[in-house]
Amino acid sequence: MRKLLTAPVKMPLTENESQSYQTVLKYAQDLSLNLMAIKVENRPSDFLSWCEELYRLCSQELNLDLLEPEQFAPLKKLQDTLTNAISAAQIKMLRIAPWPVFCAYIEEKAELQSLAERMRLINYCQNLQPESFAEMIEEDLNCFAGKHTAKHDISVYDFDCEWFAATKGNKSFSQLWQLNAGLFGEALSLIPAEGEVSYQDYQAFVSAYTSIFESAEQSAPLAPATRLLAMRRPDQFIALNNQKIDLICQGFSIAKFKNNDFIAYWHELIETMRQFAWWRQTQPESEQEQAIWQARAILVDCFFFADADTAQNSNYLKLKNKPLKSSRTNGQSTSRKRSKESIEALVDKALAADDMPAYLLQKRDSIIAEVQNGKSIDQVISLLRSIFG
Repeated sequence: MRKLLTAPVKMPLTENESQSYQTVLKYAQDLSLNLMAIKVENRPSDFLSWCEELYRLCSQELNLDLLEPEQFAPLKKLQDTLTNAISAAQIKMLRIAPWPVFCAYIEEKAELQSLAERMRLINYCQNLQPESFAEMIEEDLNCFAGKHTAKHDISVYDFDCEWFAATKGNKSFSQLWQLNAGLFGEALSLIPAEGEVSYQDYQAFVSAYTSIFESAEQSAPLAPATRLLAMRRPDQFIALNNQKIDLICQGFSIAKFKNNDFIAYWHELIETMRQFAWWRQTQPESEQEQAIWQARAILVDCFFFADADTAQNSNYLKLKNKPLKSSRTNGQSTSRKRSKESIEALVDKALAADDMPAYLLQKRDSIIAEVQNGKSIDQVISLLRSIFG
């Protein structure tokens, strides 16, 4: 273990990597006796692999039963430092990666990163037109903006709406989004749905977006705007949250910008991305690569750290695997409050599935009635399939 911990001294580290290494050593001191008890067989010679190996050892080989209560905090900080360093190093690869490497990496990490689920989210949002935001049901609005709730029935939303960047933590945006969805839709419509997005297009969006907040005497946040832009054009924009800004700036080797700096987001981040070989790749011929190419900017998110728990933390899977409970408890209704319009729209979306048999289509009104009584669409359809299927 001592040789592993000192290995980065001989590596050509960047300034940020050197800082990460020093932070790792700081927290490792509090765990030194426990770490020294681990048998080390692999000693990588590059910093990314070194971080990955040390993280694996801390997560899988460290005997937690031997830790003192006060050692769990430095262990968590050590692991967080390593995951951030891994993310920055993986994003760093994007600066030189050609298209085949970019595509192969995403396919290699598909299971860890829930690629299939992410693509279902992207495809769903691509079919939501900003022009209809004013009339859109609450579930679709939250889906587009990155807020997953218990109202997102798994029969319709077979994905976690919060992949890429959740916005529920930004209260000012969430409040204005619910009140003025139509205005946000008008702003987003200024970004062309296909073809090149110019700086002038982006400036027009930013002007309309920030004016919504100015009318409410609030400061316009950058992160939620990037989520909207990336859902509108996943080939052109990267979705960010405040935590990701620092890591992606490290990886891209650009100056860190503030979470309200719309100019830097374009000139530093987007224009830098547009110089990378994988982004400049012409549309590939294979159908599988085309899907990745059409979402290549937002899929930069797949270069952030992920482990075996990442996919299982999907809100969709949590709802899907949640034990069924009665819709009524002690005579009190526990159904989720949804408008009849919302329920009808969601049932129609579920019944639009290609594999939906005719007998279920004929049960539309019955399904709507059962959902109004508190059952989920998935519960009702599954029950009807078992009875009539």
